[in-house]
Amino acid sequence: MSGTDKTKTPAGLAGPIVILVEPQLGENIGMAARAMGNFGLTRLRIVNPRDGWPNSSAQRAAAGADHILDRVELFDTVEQAVADCTLLFATTARAHDQAKPVIGPQQAAREIAREIAALGQVGLLFGRERAGLLNEEVALSDRIVTFPVNPAFASLNLAQAVLLLGYEWFKLATADTLPFAMPERSERASQHQMQAFFDNLVRELDRVEFLRPAEKRETMLVNLRNIFSRMEPTRQDMHTLHGVVMAIAEGRKGPAKGGVLDGEQATRLRALLAEHGQGAVAAESGTLRGLARLLRRNPTDAERILWQALTSDRRFAGQFKRQTPVGRHIPDFVSFVKRVAIELVNAEESEVIAQDRAARRAWLEARGYRVCLLNAADVERDVAGQLDRLALD
Repeated sequence: MSGTDKTKTPAGLAGPIVILVEPQLGENIGMAARAMGNFGLTRLRIVNPRDGWPNSSAQRAAAGADHILDRVELFDTVEQAVADCTLLFATTARAHDQAKPVIGPQQAAREIAREIAALGQVGLLFGRERAGLLNEEVALSDRIVTFPVNPAFASLNLAQAVLLLGYEWFKLATADTLPFAMPERSERASQHQMQAFFDNLVRELDRVEFLRPAEKRETMLVNLRNIFSRMEPTRQDMHTLHGVVMAIAEGRKGPAKGGVLDGEQATRLRALLAEHGQGAVAAESGTLRGLARLLRRNPTDAERILWQALTSDRRFAGQFKRQTPVGRHIPDFVSFVKRVAIELVNAEESEVIAQDRAARRAWLEARGYRVCLLNAADVERDVAGQLDRLALD
């Protein structure tokens, strides 16, 4: 699922126990387990589930939270399920007219954290989908938890209630730590860089007579400069903007069709490059980057199909790069995070091309990459099947 990364270490927090009383649908159990997984809750107890246990519908709805469902504890009664709890919260949207504290989820999270820190056992009691908790079940609890919702439409489904309380507890337990932050930016651009870029921009704008009429030229220049100043661009931003301006000024380059070869021509280009560069080592990193750009701009039909599939499939989206240098080699596709490279094999390749790929594969595998070979014809015929094969490897 999007956002799920099984390579990351779980939160590993000691949390409260979620107790579902007589849940009716397996889907609701599975979605509650998924909500638990979102916020580091791992212990789930179920009292007398209507459709029995295990439940295949729960497995499907859990969306990967199998580690929670595999450890479910079953009980015949609520009393048995809460017997070892030193602090018990009953969640409800209805007033039960019982003389015990009624608190919101934030206060509940604070009390949960204190009890767990004191080595207590905390239980969170959630009622049936249709009727909620009975009076005698609420009576077993130490606190009633209710949510600040619209009183005219206060009913939450089971997974929503679990998610809201789990969120407040996890937020407190992790001190509001977010799972990721903005990547570090390069250094802020110097005034010299800004001026060099601006001079270049103005020169190109003059060539196309953009800064007209003449009496408004200075005002337009001030406004343009202020646009870029407000951006507070980095050095890398300036390099990118320089490239953008020059690409527009010089027009699209390339041997055909505005700089892009068709699939058959692109296949011949790769064969020519492999045969010409057999055994050669790039003298400069710039040479390798230039070759990578050339290959990216001229994908074969199979590369184009596979790239579109990789970027749209949730299992792989955002993980791979196309024609990106790894050391002195350029695999067709590479995932630096997964340490996986994908090579496309075309029909009737020459021995020189096969040797070039074998050398590249040996170099990558020696550095911890897993290299997957896919036949280009198979990709063009059934790309979905090839993605399934990649997922299983």
